[in-house]
Amino acid sequence: MKVEIWSDVMCPFCYIGKNNFEKALEKLPFKDEIEVEWKSFQLDPTLNPGETKTTFEYFKEKKGVSEPQAKQMTEQVSKMGSIAGIRFNFDKAIITNTFSAHKLLHLAKKYDKANEMEEALFIAHFIDGKNVGDISTLVDIAGSLGINTDEARKALTSEEFDHEVENDFSEAKNHGISGVPFFILNGKYAVSGAQPVEFFAGALQQTYDETVSPLKNLSGDDNSCGTDGCSI
Repeated sequence: MKVEIWSDVMCPFCYIGKNNFEKALEKLPFKDEIEVEWKSFQLDPTLNPGETKTTFEYFKEKKGVSEPQAKQMTEQVSKMGSIAGIRFNFDKAIITNTFSAHKLLHLAKKYDKANEMEEALFIAHFIDGKNVGDISTLVDIAGSLGINTDEARKALTSEEFDHEVENDFSEAKNHGISGVPFFILNGKYAVSGAQPVEFFAGALQQTYDETVSPLKNLSGDDNSCGTDGCSI
């Protein structure tokens, strides 16, 4: 069973959604049968890759709110994060263009480390206050996961994974995805937002029952014929 997840590194609800989704997985007996594929999405592709802003500066510019209002907004998200086991550090978080971070995610896919990379990028951005648009920072993150740093630098400074990232953007557009996190469960159901653990568990169970689990015969095997004859 496949679960595709569209996400952006600087989306706090994506981090909360990831934690809740993973906690839901742990509750399910078929968790080892689920393949998770992380997909790229950019909340603000207009950001200059060479510039950075604080979270509060960005909210003031993007949403037209005052700094006290911006801080109040992040405090509400921080409370949600605490429930999910995340201690957001919005005072340190650096807002920048995340395209390069998504390229690194696709490199990590090559080594079956996309989930670890997604987690590492969230921690770098939301907890450690690192610039996830900075090439050297991203190379260090790759190295921490055992990915060759020379290969990571080459991937980040070339167009090697540009197509893969852009293809994820196109898929999102084709699915009508305008916000993240966004989950597609085995091509049958969609779940948007940082839903509670029990909601994810129920959605995954329903999808598994309808698309993966063996058919349950509600009748018996009587009065039927098979390749070995008829039952009488």
